[in-house]
Amino acid sequence: MSKERRELNIVGKKKIFFAVSIAIMAVGILFNIIFGVELDISFKGGTLIQYSYEGNLDQNELKNLIDSQVNNNFELTFSSTGNKRGFDLTMTEAISMEEQEALDAALLEKYPDSNFVNTKSTSLPPSMGQSFFAKCLVAIALASAFLLIYVAFRFRKIGGLSAGVMSLVALLHDVLVAYFVFVIFRIPLDDNFVAVVLSILGYSLNATIVIYDRVRENRRIMSSDMSIGEIVNKSINQSMTRSVNTSLCTFIAIAVVAILALANNLSSIVSFALPMMVGVVSGFYSSTFIAGPLWVVWKERKGANKADKNGKIKKVKA
Repeated sequence: MSKERRELNIVGKKKIFFAVSIAIMAVGILFNIIFGVELDISFKGGTLIQYSYEGNLDQNELKNLIDSQVNNNFELTFSSTGNKRGFDLTMTEAISMEEQEALDAALLEKYPDSNFVNTKSTSLPPSMGQSFFAKCLVAIALASAFLLIYVAFRFRKIGGLSAGVMSLVALLHDVLVAYFVFVIFRIPLDDNFVAVVLSILGYSLNATIVIYDRVRENRRIMSSDMSIGEIVNKSINQSMTRSVNTSLCTFIAIAVVAILALANNLSSIVSFALPMMVGVVSGFYSSTFIAGPLWVVWKERKGANKADKNGKIKKVKA
């Protein structure tokens, strides 16, 4: 005879899980205060030109050549992977296409045997970068608002608005975790950050909805004497295997992408894959250990307040 799997008392130990999240937030905020956050060209404006070349170059001579061609403050960051060499040229101001073409021509003329190639070029006025950043934040805010409305409507029979608010708090937790990955690993915030946040919002909410669905079903079929905490705890345990398997498969797939990107020095893919990996783990954690227990706290406090008004003490039910 098979034994029934022992349930984890997730709701009963909710303070531990809340403390872990608070500690993560505190560490992330500390890193943010100490190191700050760097914005990519696409958000702050300016110019980024990436070049690849062959052979060895005198870096001081190269800087003098670029200084004679551009009228902006600039910074060079050199890189080398195997036989591949290159450098990033960053400037605080945007430059015209004519200036870029003149710089390319000067490099080819000065170093005819180095096979200079302009592999990437981005140039935006600061005002346009700031406008794009603001629009991205609006997109994230709108997505969050629509998700809240969806949860509130779908689970209106079990207190959908409160469930939606708690799921939004869990989503905010995941967004902050993803943001802290950019801060800790010194990855500039760019459009990949928006892609990561929107992906995590959908992924994490889907995991939370699975639990809410189970709560709604269990409330219908289980004893009316069971408290909301007991029903939520059982629902989380019933959904645990599905959540673990889904998160693990997603994590492994993204990890493979991250490893291949690192091996091939594809920084644009790494800046998406690495925060997304952490976001998947955070999404599993928040949907399993934060959203449901936090909702139970809300319901129990609401029930306690109602009991106080009536001068009675009663067990909070779903």
